[in-house]
Amino acid sequence: MFLKIRPETPADYPAITQVNDLAFGQPSEGKLVEKLRKNPKFIPELSLVAEINGKIAGYILFFPVVIKLENREEKETISLAPVAVLPEFQRKGIGSKLIQEGIEACQHLGYDSIIVLGHSEYYPKFGFKQVNMWGIKDPFGAPAEAFMALELKEGALEGACGVVIYPDQFLEV
Repeated sequence: MFLKIRPETPADYPAITQVNDLAFGQPSEGKLVEKLRKNPKFIPELSLVAEINGKIAGYILFFPVVIKLENREEKETISLAPVAVLPEFQRKGIGSKLIQEGIEACQHLGYDSIIVLGHSEYYPKFGFKQVNMWGIKDPFGAPAEAFMALELKEGALEGACGVVIYPDQFLEV
């Protein structure tokens, strides 16, 4: 099995939608990705596919968000969502490879932190910690253990007490 992680191309769009739909068992994440691509803040280098022998088997997106601080200022960060792998390729390390490559791409582009709303037992292995340790809150009312962040630069989230503001597209699906 030859695995290649690379930025998406327009030719990948239908396969990316299919990967998300099949991985999540419903069309919300596929529709979210389609909507986010139209947002001017979309960063093509942070929309990655996992290709196995020419077939798109996985996908990950990192998208800029802000933390609205208590003093009304904003701190830029990036969200990880969604990450998806076709069911027949799950539990083979593809999601982990996508996350690792995506973290490196975020660092390369100068981001100092990543926010994720996800499985509380999966993301800590990449260094993610619950955001409540920084006083960061999510706007969705998710369980505290599922809302996490990763500092790409030590101390990046110090003083980042506030609420994460997602683009409207996250609320539309």
